[in-house]
Amino acid sequence: MQRYRILHRTYYSFPGQVQLKPHVLRLRPREDHDLRIESSKLVITPSATLRWHRDVEDNSVAIATFDTPASQLSIENDLIIQQFNEAPLDFLVAAEAIDYPFAYSPEDSLVLSPYMDTAPKGEKDPLRAWVETIWKPGERIQTYALLQRLCVNIHERLSYQLREEPGVQKADETLRLGTGSCRDSAALFIEAARCLGLAARFVSGYLQAEPSAFNYGATHAWAEVYLPGAGWKGFDPSIGEMAGAQHIAMAVARLPESVPPVAGAYLGPPGATLSVGVWVSEL
Repeated sequence: MQRYRILHRTYYSFPGQVQLKPHVLRLRPREDHDLRIESSKLVITPSATLRWHRDVEDNSVAIATFDTPASQLSIENDLIIQQFNEAPLDFLVAAEAIDYPFAYSPEDSLVLSPYMDTAPKGEKDPLRAWVETIWKPGERIQTYALLQRLCVNIHERLSYQLREEPGVQKADETLRLGTGSCRDSAALFIEAARCLGLAARFVSGYLQAEPSAFNYGATHAWAEVYLPGAGWKGFDPSIGEMAGAQHIAMAVARLPESVPPVAGAYLGPPGATLSVGVWVSEL
């Protein structure tokens, strides 16, 4: 078991007094048998009323409502977590899914269909053409080996680019540019996995690592694929590895743009500025 402290600070500065509309906060890690929250402290200025619930993806979500006008919004989240996922490769895939290609059972397919790509693609589709350079129809390969091949290929193909603007690049745009942020490479991995007939989803969270181009004090993103017998397993194409103890998931979603850590609006003059700082420390 490894303990981490997560400090996530978000500051919005406004050009004058504004009225804050309700804000959606996804700042609480996804607790399960691999991760437990030891302590949690959320401080919001101006003071807010919080209403917690679980969304359709079972993410823990807080709705913050405000009564007081403000010229700045400060959200400081201080957590200590216990991480037990210290051996990410210690899993068993069901016999029917060890080798690719395989098909999900009818029961699983009903649940997983939103995370799969059912839209037909033409032969000249750039994403399909690229996927076929990684796996050619008729090749028999272990499913994990294929996913790791895809993860490493994206890591080696893309040049990391810090993008502070909201949104996620389309998969074909990321392929064309050859650059992208962690969320862009995760989105590309997801679309490629779906092109292979696999269920995949987006993960928003944190990465504990030495400061680098991939970890500069910000949130992180990676992907998960559903493997029968093993469940949802994480792959991080930004570093070319499986998600492990250093990955701390906050929220998952079918669409990458669905799970920003903080989302909201205000009534007042335009021109707000945003400052974010994230520190993940090993204890």
